[in-house]
Amino acid sequence: MFKSGVGFLALFGLGWWLLGSSAFGGLMRQVLIAVGCAVVVGLMFAARRFLPSSAGGPFPVGRRRRFNQVNGLQWLLIIAIAVVCRHVGEPVLVPPLVAVVVGLHFLPLAAVFEQPRLRIPAALVIASGAAGMTVWLTNGPDETVRLVVGLLSALSLWGMAVWTVAGAASAAGQRAGEEGSGGA
Repeated sequence: MFKSGVGFLALFGLGWWLLGSSAFGGLMRQVLIAVGCAVVVGLMFAARRFLPSSAGGPFPVGRRRRFNQVNGLQWLLIIAIAVVCRHVGEPVLVPPLVAVVVGLHFLPLAAVFEQPRLRIPAALVIASGAAGMTVWLTNGPDETVRLVVGLLSALSLWGMAVWTVAGAASAAGQRAGEEGSGGA
């Protein structure tokens, strides 16, 4: 499930969901946290059920190196964003700028994993960061910035996870249908 990316998408989606839910308080926040956790558990069970245990397979050395380079650069940029935003007194900008970096990191990963469809969550997560920046630029409250960036990013990552699992489930169903009909 992690080799296919579903585990990472589910868990990082939860992180974004928790950020978005921080715009609320009390019972509403608790309900949103429970919903987010339920989505992650559901995605993990679905991945375990429908994805082959070898989904994704081991990375060749060159691919692993490129993956590590992309992720290393992403984390360095995230740390730099956090430090600079805090230094200039605008911590509210951390989520939208991080969303842009996270979205951009999917673009080289699309090539690394030979998965052009990773461009879709790239565009969606970048758009969530841009939406958060727009809220901030129009003097929207910090809570709204977190809500917009967090929930849109979470839904984008979870949507990609669902797409991955649904594709595997569909392929498994087609194979079962072919085997049931004698391969005709």
